[in-house]
Order: sequence, then C-alpha cells, then structure tokens
Amino acid sequence: MRDRQKLSEKQRNILRFIETHIDTHGFPPTIRQIGEATGIASTSVVNYNLNKLVAAGYLARSARSSRGLRLVNKNGKKGVMQPVSNAMSVIRVPMAGQIVAGQPIPTYTDVQDSGDAVEVAPMMLRGVDTSDVFALRVRGDSMIDAMISDGDIVIFRKQSIANNGDMVAVWLDERGETTLKYFYNEGERVRLQPAHPTMDPIYVSAAHCQIQGRVLSVIRPMV
Repeated sequence: MRDRQKLSEKQRNILRFIETHIDTHGFPPTIRQIGEATGIASTSVVNYNLNKLVAAGYLARSARSSRGLRLVNKNGKKGVMQPVSNAMSVIRVPMAGQIVAGQPIPTYTDVQDSGDAVEVAPMMLRGVDTSDVFALRVRGDSMIDAMISDGDIVIFRKQSIANNGDMVAVWLDERGETTLKYFYNEGERVRLQPAHPTMDPIYVSAAHCQIQGRVLSVIRPMV
C-alpha cells in the first residue's frame, strides 16, 4: 500500500479534496476549485502538485480534457466516472430535453417529461427518489474540464437552491435561456462559472436566476 506520508501536505490536501469531490458529485473538480478548496492561489502550483500526484501513481489525467482527472486505486487501475452495475437493475429517468453547456442559447424553459426516458443504474441516483430526478442532453463544451462533453446525458436532482460550487441547471428568465454551470452566490448577483479554460463566467442578477436542478451523475454515450 502506498504511503501518503511521503506526499507533501499540499499534495495530501489536494488528493483528499479530489476524492471527496468525486464521491460527492460523481465527477472530478477543476483546477480552480482545487485551488479554492486547498488555499492555493496559483493555478500553476495546483498543476505542479497534480503532476506530482500523477507521477506518484495516485492520479491519471485524461487526454480528452486539459484538466480531466481520474483517481488510481492501489492496484494501479484508473477510476471511472461512474461504476458499472448489474444491467438488469435499471431505473428509467425522464428525458426533459436539452441543456446548453456553452454561452447560453434558447433551448429549454421547464423541466417536463417529454415521454422519453434513459435507463440508468440505481447507484447513479445517489439515493435520490426517482420522482425527484430528470435527465438532459448536453449541447456545447463549456463544462469540458468537469468531464462533461457535447452529447453527454446529465442526471439532475430537482431543486431550487444550491450551494456554492454545485453544478446546476439554471433558468435565466431575463434571457429566456437555460445553461449548465457551476453556481456561486455573490450577494445581489450570481456567478455562473464554466469549466473551460477559454470561457468567461456569466454574471446575472440573483433575482433572475432560477435553479432547476443539481447534477447527480453523467452518462457518456459510447461512440
């Protein structure tokens, strides 16, 4: 078994945060989130320590995403976005349409069951009642560094509130648009943060930002 005491304090803190984030959200954090959670102001310092963790065999970095991360278990195997479970044990989650992961455009205005559904393993609902979940297909790549790509299906828990750092579906009533972003309440305004190195955050009035659901898990269709 690997000895974490050989890691620096920064590296142990980073690794613990990544493990907790993946366990809670089902996907890895971004470099920005790692820095905020561990008190490291410089993204280059976070990146340096991530590379050290990769070299030490604790992490793997995805070639598909500049900051995509995977945990590596003690046997040297890479973790996956979601574990595989018995194919006979599935739950049907209603498909409510599309959501934009990019600069938002008009696509969908309410969470309604279109009659379509996606079959998922029960563990992907993380204990949430089936009546409180819905699915949306992603269009755009603004959340690519959170390992969510164009064409992926995202499972949401229906809710109207969120904590800072939650990835949510947000309805922007002044724009008549919806989007998928990280949520940060900054008082009278809300920052909707993409997970993409070249995209800027969206700032909106808190009074005109309606949360419709928090991300539970992600399905990547096989190509």
